[in-house]
Amino acid sequence: MRPSLSWAWPVIGLLSLVALWQAVIIGFQVRPFIAPDPLTVVHALWDNRQLLWHNIQPTAVEAIAGFFVGNGIGFLLATIFVHSQRLRAIYFPVVVLFNTIPIIALSPVLILVFGLSMSSKIAIAAIICMFPTLVNTLRGLEAVSHSEMELMKIMSASPVEVFFRLRLPRSLPFVFTALKIAATSSVIGAIVSEWVGAESGIGMLIIQSTFDYRTPLLYASIMMSSALALAMFGAVVLAEKYFVKWRTA
Repeated sequence: MRPSLSWAWPVIGLLSLVALWQAVIIGFQVRPFIAPDPLTVVHALWDNRQLLWHNIQPTAVEAIAGFFVGNGIGFLLATIFVHSQRLRAIYFPVVVLFNTIPIIALSPVLILVFGLSMSSKIAIAAIICMFPTLVNTLRGLEAVSHSEMELMKIMSASPVEVFFRLRLPRSLPFVFTALKIAATSSVIGAIVSEWVGAESGIGMLIIQSTFDYRTPLLYASIMMSSALALAMFGAVVLAEKYFVKWRTA
């Protein structure tokens, strides 16, 4: 496959899913209040464009801020754990235990702490992002061979030099794998937090349109959230191509 035509395959895949969607609607005579056809959803996107744009903005801010905060904390903890086995033995199981709490159960607690402000939404999105980044970054920072570490010792490299010249470059593919997961997870976290309590946002709009049986608007809201997650994922992919130029295809 020529690189110049590589973009066509995702487009073909998307169009095939839309065609399947339309075929299911027609073949099974699905009622519009259950699942509208694709053209109706496109009309809903256009007719409600101002409403959707107004609500996607707070969700985007929550998801992006949670993405940076959660990944920053995850990377910091991984750096600490790789340099201190004692702290890792003490606190890594605590982090794992904390991650087992369902986010939908943790959301009311965070809202009680931070209120219905944007801070609670950012905190929820950050928590979802943190654990995958912590695990992948920790694995990446440890993905150095014994011979490489011996070479750094022979060259009298300091711990800081070992980190920035050896461990960090080795960890980048693992880090960006985690960031790709976090890019979509942060949007999910922001939407879930808005389900619990929010005055605006795509999550709030999804709940409202569901209870009001405005199915086209519901599907349009879902498509907007998907577009946001896709944009964040694409930004991470572009950043990976810039920072990991040395990685072979």
